[in-house]
Amino acid sequence: MIIPVRCWSCGKPVGHLWEEYRERIKKGENPKKVMDDLGLERYCCRSLFLGHVDLIDTIARFKKH
Repeated sequence: MIIPVRCWSCGKPVGHLWEEYRERIKKGENPKKVMDDLGLERYCCRSLFLGHVDLIDTIARFKKH
């Protein structure tokens, strides 16, 4: 749903990097270069970003009133 604040495996804080990563990817930059620039070196942190599906907008439609 939303990107975790920390990496599940190593515990490195990664949540604050998601918005910049998403914006740069939408502009057409290479994901590898963006992750290198953001300091995501470990494969566990990289897989967190590559495998993340942003579903928060979809889930918000089904909010109970």
